[in-house]
Amino acid sequence: MAEGEALPIPVPPELDPPELTRGPLLLGVLLGIVFGASSIYLTLKVGLTVSASIPVAVLAITVLRALSRALGTRRSTILENNTVQTAGSAGESIAFGVGVTMPALMILGYDMDIGRVMLVAILGSILGVLLFSPMRRPMMADKTLAFPEGTACAEVLKVGERGGSTARTVFSGFFVGLFYKLAMAGAHLWKEVPTWVSGGIKTVATPQGDLTVSTPGVLPGGSVGAEISPELLGVGYIVGLRVGGIMLGGGVLSYLVLIPMIKFFGSASPDALVFPATKPIASMGIDDIRNAYVLYIGAGAVAAGGIISMARSLPTIFTSLRAGLSSLGSGKGKTEVLRTERELSMKTVLLGALAVIAAISLSPFFPVGFLGALLMGLFAFLFVTVSGRLTGEIGSSSNPISGMTVATLLLTCLIFLAADWVGPEHRLGALTIAGVVCVAASVGGTTAQSLKTGALIGATPRRQQITMIIGSATSALVIGFTLLLLNNASTVYTLKHEAAGVHAPADVPLGPAEPLRGPEALADAASYRVLQLPKPRDGIPAGKYLVDETGAIKYLVDPGINGRVKKRDDDTPVVKYDAPKASLMALITDGILTQQLPWVLVILGVMIAATLELAGVSALPFAVGVYLPIAASAPIFVGGLVRHFADRARQRRRVSAGMAAESELEAESSPGVLMSSGLIAGGAIAGIGLALLALAPSVQHAINFGETAELGDLGSLIPFGLLVAGLVVMARR
Repeated sequence: MAEGEALPIPVPPELDPPELTRGPLLLGVLLGIVFGASSIYLTLKVGLTVSASIPVAVLAITVLRALSRALGTRRSTILENNTVQTAGSAGESIAFGVGVTMPALMILGYDMDIGRVMLVAILGSILGVLLFSPMRRPMMADKTLAFPEGTACAEVLKVGERGGSTARTVFSGFFVGLFYKLAMAGAHLWKEVPTWVSGGIKTVATPQGDLTVSTPGVLPGGSVGAEISPELLGVGYIVGLRVGGIMLGGGVLSYLVLIPMIKFFGSASPDALVFPATKPIASMGIDDIRNAYVLYIGAGAVAAGGIISMARSLPTIFTSLRAGLSSLGSGKGKTEVLRTERELSMKTVLLGALAVIAAISLSPFFPVGFLGALLMGLFAFLFVTVSGRLTGEIGSSSNPISGMTVATLLLTCLIFLAADWVGPEHRLGALTIAGVVCVAASVGGTTAQSLKTGALIGATPRRQQITMIIGSATSALVIGFTLLLLNNASTVYTLKHEAAGVHAPADVPLGPAEPLRGPEALADAASYRVLQLPKPRDGIPAGKYLVDETGAIKYLVDPGINGRVKKRDDDTPVVKYDAPKASLMALITDGILTQQLPWVLVILGVMIAATLELAGVSALPFAVGVYLPIAASAPIFVGGLVRHFADRARQRRRVSAGMAAESELEAESSPGVLMSSGLIAGGAIAGIGLALLALAPSVQHAINFGETAELGDLGSLIPFGLLVAGLVVMARR
């Protein structure tokens, strides 16, 4: 074909236009890093991510076209645009796998070192791409698999001439989300979490003078809040009203039923102390009750919901395994393979997978040897197959990767328990196995989606597989550092804790000397020995402490991930990350291998999940809502509500204009979805930047206008209302 002539779509196999070239690959890697960083932020905040393939495809078309005009070079081909979205979508898939599992190490008291995070991220992603290869042909040929997001992405690439207007929508959402988040969480011009609490504080006149007392209100312990951030609003728009409503229902159960109920019954006796809490319920606040009881109930519900979603997929598992194994010997005797059927050879796949398993088994970060690595390889093959199939049925955003990870961790821990592998090193091994399997399954599903997009436009599978490996490896490097930076930037060294001055238990060995990091290091440059208590001991709550030379506890080290101290000792606020899925992984590992799990609370959560499934309600999103603060699920529900009414308004206008109803593919690439993707990326990138500002307290104080400018709870809803209105206007187009 002549240069510059438009390619037929799909591109015929006899043509071989530019595809895996340096410029598009570099752009895809950069976009993968940006969307991967935003995804790790979302995973730590609410345990959710959304597919990045469509916004990356839109940006690919626009940026490459702008560069060709500016430099006077040829216009990029549709296959080069597809290379960008293939590399770019890799970052989001790795971020979820790493964010779901690796913080669990730190929650259990281990160091979350960069070497282990890199090992899990890079080798897990390579394993995911390789293990999906045997399944590519049968799944791409299966007409029952719609691959909704992959098909929508192919449609976006086919109508690339729309790239200019649609990319402007993504960029608009990005900058709106960025500046909104900076004004709210950086300048503190309005409250991040407007909250209503039942009851309050009032002053009562007594003979001894005025006395300040707390009043229980109509619903003792009840509260409602909303984290009015752009990224959560965007997530809600993309996942829709049903999922958003189910998640909010879980939050309502936690904050308006379970916590008030525990407070009501527990306050009947002022000295009522119920395991696993360390103080009477009557003296506990809302957060105390949630951390001591409701989180275990939510964990049981999440685990049960994940296992139920896996059980539903058993026919899919067997079908996919049978098709994958039958395809291992296919292709023999063929002398020539069409370009659109060229893929990584089976020899490369098998040798590569064995090399990854061997590398993990020989690594110093993996203490359970070859037997554990073989177990990991079997689970990875099983769940990569399942993940690819489920992506074909329901899309990657709805793929229950966390359920597969829970199943992996449960089975691994039970096998370890049967083998009497219950030491600290075996907990590390179990979580590393779960981490690799989680990353592999997540990347495997994204690979399936990208390969389907490529099949619809005539791409070369082998080049896409290579692109996915490169994009995954580069994104893994940045995501690992981002995870550690977010945790370190929000870690608080506080002197204000109940164990201050208490001597460390004599029979607990102290760790090596460690200096303070962050702003506190400016006031105290000394080094202290580390005391790590995984369980409460001698009246000292579980946690990490720094001990002085006399053996007395001085500092509590409260981490950024799953930490509870939200202000430094100088009253500077810090961002904390609930990491709900990672907390669940830590709970399962520690509970099974130490046999100290509060099973009554966990089983209550399991029964809640079973009740919902019997009522025809998906238990997994509801369980996530139980586990998360209601402040996180409320804006997700608002976003889903916006999408519901916007979609109905667009459909009415199309019908009145005599047009056909909007298809599912058109809805997945609509202006509202694209702007929401921008809001997610902009808000998350701003959140990461502001978290890192904790390392520069002078700058953090300089931009903080909260003391003079912050609006109240109701006033803070005004800017959020304007943000919602802007999304409504864009979504109705």
